[in-house]
Amino acid sequence: MHFSYEQAVDYILDVPRFTKKNTPEDTERFFDFLGRPGEKAQIVHVAGTNGKGSVCAYVSSVLEKAGLRTGLFTSPHLVDIRERFRLNGRMMTEEAFAAFMNLVMDRLEEFRNRTGRTEYHPTFFELLFFMGMLWFEEEKAEAIVLETGMGGRLDATNVVKNPAVCVITEIGLDHMEYLGDTREKIAGEKAGIIKHGVPVVFWDGEPSASRVIVEKAKKMDAEAIPVSDQEVGFFNFKNKTVDFSMRSGYYEYIRVCLHTPAVYQRRNAALAVRAIEVLAQRLSIPRKAVEEGLSAARWPGRMEEVLPGVVIDGAHNEDGVAAFLESVSKDGCEGRRSLLFSVVSDKRAGAMAEQILNSGLFSRIAAAPMESGRSLTKEQLNELWQGRAELFDSPEKAFGILIGEKKPEDMVYAAGSLYLAGQLLARRQND
Repeated sequence: MHFSYEQAVDYILDVPRFTKKNTPEDTERFFDFLGRPGEKAQIVHVAGTNGKGSVCAYVSSVLEKAGLRTGLFTSPHLVDIRERFRLNGRMMTEEAFAAFMNLVMDRLEEFRNRTGRTEYHPTFFELLFFMGMLWFEEEKAEAIVLETGMGGRLDATNVVKNPAVCVITEIGLDHMEYLGDTREKIAGEKAGIIKHGVPVVFWDGEPSASRVIVEKAKKMDAEAIPVSDQEVGFFNFKNKTVDFSMRSGYYEYIRVCLHTPAVYQRRNAALAVRAIEVLAQRLSIPRKAVEEGLSAARWPGRMEEVLPGVVIDGAHNEDGVAAFLESVSKDGCEGRRSLLFSVVSDKRAGAMAEQILNSGLFSRIAAAPMESGRSLTKEQLNELWQGRAELFDSPEKAFGILIGEKKPEDMVYAAGSLYLAGQLLARRQND
């Protein structure tokens, strides 16, 4: 069967229902069979708990400004599954999506016939990764920025053998049932992307996590390049922009206005600069491209102002909520703040709610279950907030009421899940 675009999307969304997790060896075998597409490009491989997508957006924006054909593979998508694949900022077309889905499925049939591995089927994430790498190869991408899915060591993207640089963003407590229940264990999984002799740039925030990354880098004879708050200048937060600066061994001094109300993005921009410094030893990336690329980068659903005084953020774990609250505290709001909150059931929702209440930043909190089957129910949300939140049947209804009752000096926020960000942004696109 050859899939149309709609059929391809339906099939992929249905894949988790009938596939099992594959071993890294199975994934590697099929990637070999595909001819290891995309590996001729300079690859930036990014893992971590928070900030991965933003780092990828900054790095790819800089590479584009440097005139390089740049592929970007990220997850999850917020509204359209094709958001996961971009070439020089453009999403994959519906025609290309169907074509590369069909190509992977044809090659899968050949693989099964030739190897006798009839039980093998790529998972949801693997299928998308293979499609993306084949597309980047076809489009002759010179650089590819790859975001891992959940972990690192066992991630499908980790079949890439020789990236130009690896990046590990902030390590936090998330996906603990899969990655381990301490920052050290989670850091160990993320550090699984470090390759022999390949420099690794990492956020040096939590000493216990940093130790794990540095030890793994030593074992792999890889240079470990720490980035911390000490080397990131932060002059100002005004007019919903962040003035950012840092000393650069390669570029001497970088000073940029980041177009985001998210104070935390200075950290992700700093990681991107250090990764670019490594790449600049192989590629021509002028300082102007670095500054223009950082300034031009946008990443949807991360402190995104969708209407005047109305902001959606994808914060979905404790560290993400802490970063979100830091930005909210600096928003200059002269009126009242309202928050719409929703969360999926496998997150530490109680700790997130406690952080929000302890911050004292919000006069009004609304909660509603999302469409995702993993969402907390209305009853669970009621229990979570213990009567301190207004409950609604849907995020759209709650958000509409908060916005409708907002005065010009007030701020309205939505946070707690990337699914929530996606659901609200999809509604806005359809309105």
